[in-house]
Amino acid sequence: MKYLLLPIGSHGDVHPYAAIGRELARRGHHVVVATNEIFRPLIERLGLQFVQQGTAEEYREILQSAAIWHRTQGPPWLFRMLVDKPLQDVYRIVSDHRDAVVVAPAMAFAARIAQEKLGISLVTIHLAPSSLRSVTDPPILPGMPMPGWLPLWLRRSLFWLGDVLVIDRIAAGPINAFRKELGLPPVRRIIDQWWNSPQRIIGLFPEWFAQARDWPPQFRLTGFPLFDERDDHVVPADVEAFLHAGSPPVVFTPGSANAQSGSFFRAALEACERLRQRALFLTLHDEQLPSPLPESIKHVRYIPFSQVLPRAAAFVHHGGIGTLSQGLAAGVPQLIMPMGFDQPDNASRAEKLGVARSLTPPRFTGVNVAQKLSELLTPAVRQRCRETAGRFAGNASVMNTCDLICLAADERKHPLCSQPNLA
Repeated sequence: MKYLLLPIGSHGDVHPYAAIGRELARRGHHVVVATNEIFRPLIERLGLQFVQQGTAEEYREILQSAAIWHRTQGPPWLFRMLVDKPLQDVYRIVSDHRDAVVVAPAMAFAARIAQEKLGISLVTIHLAPSSLRSVTDPPILPGMPMPGWLPLWLRRSLFWLGDVLVIDRIAAGPINAFRKELGLPPVRRIIDQWWNSPQRIIGLFPEWFAQARDWPPQFRLTGFPLFDERDDHVVPADVEAFLHAGSPPVVFTPGSANAQSGSFFRAALEACERLRQRALFLTLHDEQLPSPLPESIKHVRYIPFSQVLPRAAAFVHHGGIGTLSQGLAAGVPQLIMPMGFDQPDNASRAEKLGVARSLTPPRFTGVNVAQKLSELLTPAVRQRCRETAGRFAGNASVMNTCDLICLAADERKHPLCSQPNLA
């Protein structure tokens, strides 16, 4: 059987698809991954067929734009980036592989259009709960507060207003223009239900992290995939020496896609100096770091979280779902600086679990970071972190996800995968 995977975004967005693709290939299937050129080495290292969708230069240009991290303007800006040229490019790729079952995020609007026009089999993937509509458990969205005391009718009205006044004004025009070229009728309220496949939707997070009564009936949860390329990396000798040289460090990272993180690391340095705390600074963007760094702080460009977090005192990051889930699995206290997209909702859910605290970017200062870390580095929080980490025992997220994807293939009367374990 052939599968076409269409990840969109940074490493945290691509890694789950890499894990899914590797497992599908292990089962003997032909897997094609269409994504940005910057991820070609990863995809080909896994033995999967790579199709380019976007250049490395385009990827870097997006990272260098401050607009992407604006709390309220970032999501609309990203929508515009995804519904112009990529719309036709992705549709062409899907059309070229129309014999495949397509696995894609909801933001891959062209895949949803191709499902209607070409009759392809489509599985929609949601990495985090914030992209799923719910009035019984509404997500925390930037610029759209929805407190729990609001009546259900008012919550529905707020979603409707957000669609009509914001999302459809950005996305419906180009989407419907393209649909018209294909002879398809116009659609409205793009992200209410339309962007989800009516065939199968999968959430890559567990029930204990999020569960709403009014999610679509074709939706299933499979858990956090926890893929971080650890099989392809060993801990560098200098990092290993640093970890053994003193007390467990605090690990700081603003995310692989954040090239606007100078203030994050300045606050981190000040907090560590106040607490006399050792730290690891993880970033691909060396120019964002304070200089010089003291001997008690070490910079690492990349290291799989699963190789270092179990040996850390705490974890300070942006709240991306892949990053946060690695912290949960490692049983380490987390301080989160959510900036936009799914991050505020992820941070809120981690706080409710009792394993995290959060600070908005304006409040992310050395003094505040030191205070929050002091609150986290207590026996009670550590115990709660260990209890949460215990929930990952027997985690089979990737296997279960692939079983559901294979069942979608079976609905097209293709042979089922050889190792299904879901009814």
